[in-house]
Amino acid sequence: MIKKITFIIAFIFCTSVFIKAQEQADTVKAWKFDGLSSLNFSQVSLSNWAAGGDNSYAFNGLLNLSLSYSKDKNDWLNTLDIGYGIQKQGELGIRKTDDHIDFLSKYGRKISKSFFISAMLNVKTQMDEGKKYEEDTSYVISEFMAPGYIQAALGIEYKPGESFYAVLSPVAGKLTLVLDDTLSARGSFGVGPGEKSRMELGGSANFGVKKEVMKNVTLNSTLGFFSNYLDNPQNIDVDWKVMINMKINDYLSANLNTHLIYDDDIATSDAEGKPEGPKVQFKEVFGVGLTYKF
Repeated sequence: MIKKITFIIAFIFCTSVFIKAQEQADTVKAWKFDGLSSLNFSQVSLSNWAAGGDNSYAFNGLLNLSLSYSKDKNDWLNTLDIGYGIQKQGELGIRKTDDHIDFLSKYGRKISKSFFISAMLNVKTQMDEGKKYEEDTSYVISEFMAPGYIQAALGIEYKPGESFYAVLSPVAGKLTLVLDDTLSARGSFGVGPGEKSRMELGGSANFGVKKEVMKNVTLNSTLGFFSNYLDNPQNIDVDWKVMINMKINDYLSANLNTHLIYDDDIATSDAEGKPEGPKVQFKEVFGVGLTYKF
């Protein structure tokens, strides 16, 4: 685990420095590099503390990169969002609090002032295994590419400026991967028991906003909808991410990240393990720490 944390820290800052160096060396105005890296750490140490409590520490790392190309009728956006966090409290072992990899590539060919023919590819997964803890036991419920989501879409994009886009795609495909044998055998994440993948054909709508809403406060949000034409098209999948970066100075900032998911194909269970229907998933991560913006 310590090696993994060290690697993540080194990766975030080395990538930041590398991209910055590339930006300074690249004189082609059509290309634009942008990004944010953040490291947050908190720690509590108690000794003979009458009020009680546990020693604890928590770490969270975030890397958000953007590479875009705009020239003539071509508009190409690539984004990479990586996050990882852990926590240790008292005698409990180290537990994961955040883990995601989200890559988006969107190409548009201009047909009028604000409209484009658009093609989009989105890949999502995580780096490390995720566990569910019950009393004195735990078991793995997720892994790298279990699940993994690959979504491709063709459609029309409306982009009136650099801060907003909307893509409507009547033709879209969504591939769910569960490459771990144990999770595949359980039929996790909507795949059939023993299967490694599930393909869906449908339509999608995707929206993105990236804007400085007030001085030193930047909002970056994406919202995606997907409907499977072949199976319950009325049950629409929702994926909504919000990142708010509040700059304190050149090296310190506060970050608020939320992620809301609803997927009709992901079943849940109650505290006794009895199966229940799909539910809204929600995650919130807030941190104050070192930040490098480029």
